[in-house]
Amino acid sequence: MVMGKAIERRFNSDHSDKREGGEFCGCGEIAEYAGRRKKQFITVLGPMVLERAWYHCEGCNAGFSPRDRELGLLNDSLSPGVLRMVGISAAQSSFGEGSGLIKELGGVEVESKQVERNAKELGRDIALDEERRVQRGECAAKTCYMGIDGTGVPMRSKETEGRSGKQADGSSRSREAKLVVVWTAEKRDSEGRPVRDPGSVSYNAAIETVKREDGDFSPFARRVMRESERSGFGSAERQVVLGDGAAWIWNLCAELFPGAIEIVDIFHAKEHLCDVAKSLYGAGNDLCTQWAKERMDELDRGELDKIIKALRQHEHGHEKARKCINYINNNRHRMNYPEFRRMGFCVSTGVVEGGCKSIVGNRLKRGGMHWTVPGANAIIALKAAIMSNRFDSWWKHRRRAAS
Repeated sequence: MVMGKAIERRFNSDHSDKREGGEFCGCGEIAEYAGRRKKQFITVLGPMVLERAWYHCEGCNAGFSPRDRELGLLNDSLSPGVLRMVGISAAQSSFGEGSGLIKELGGVEVESKQVERNAKELGRDIALDEERRVQRGECAAKTCYMGIDGTGVPMRSKETEGRSGKQADGSSRSREAKLVVVWTAEKRDSEGRPVRDPGSVSYNAAIETVKREDGDFSPFARRVMRESERSGFGSAERQVVLGDGAAWIWNLCAELFPGAIEIVDIFHAKEHLCDVAKSLYGAGNDLCTQWAKERMDELDRGELDKIIKALRQHEHGHEKARKCINYINNNRHRMNYPEFRRMGFCVSTGVVEGGCKSIVGNRLKRGGMHWTVPGANAIIALKAAIMSNRFDSWWKHRRRAAS
């Protein structure tokens, strides 16, 4: 790296970073100049050993280099350019693969453990910034959609101690990451169905509870509120919330957006009907296929009473039929699909399912992966920021705050 060596020599020959009269320390005291010290940094041009002015504070007994802060190298051995590469690569692949990508594409060697450490630090910083710095947004579209869902994340055993789950012994090996997605869909396809507007999707997610804390909103409810404010969902003329039918989603919606239109994702509803058909007739035969098709056609036409009538013929001998009856009765006003379509609404949560898969599934649920809650939440925050096109603005804010 000839260019890197030239820059290194030029930097180390420049002693102008010495401040006459000392330098303010973070504790507020004046730190005195204490000579020059060397440190190796990993940059996009390769490793560099830089010699910087060093200051020592008698008040807190701490030492620091002002030049590190100016160059964005404070408390780290990675240059901002390499750190950005680490964040983007670690959001897309495992830490080991990320290390390999950085070496292959950038010619820079960063060990997988360092990729992990720095990526998680970036994710934690993004998560903290998301909590503290909420910028109010406006929804330009007439209708704004919010989808809410959850998906399991494989965890280390200490994170699931005492938690019930779906294992044979009643234990759990995972924790649920809850996802909130906001988007608009003003355009229509050739058949008049709403099409998601490019660049309108915003993701936010974490492993959090929906239980209230000391009478206050739950952690995930506060996340949903922040995302509503940031995206402008709360100011939209028509607010539509979509979910899979889980009670916790509708309870949250009633608490935060009592005037919103609630819609059960139509494909989840059809999936319930298919599960009943398989229970009644077995999978993969003509009777199963015919029964499921008839019920799904009735669902599309809004003929819920016909579906209930067909289900009641089997409710005494089949638990899935009984559960499906309760599912429909509990969500009747959320399953009026002919009316929702007439009003031009989305009736499916494909964008939410895609978010669960791309943000959580493809990154955190790969073979052999087991997470801690803080580690998983850090990578989820990092991936969500990148997919929501918030990473660049956060990065600029981070650089300004550090300078």
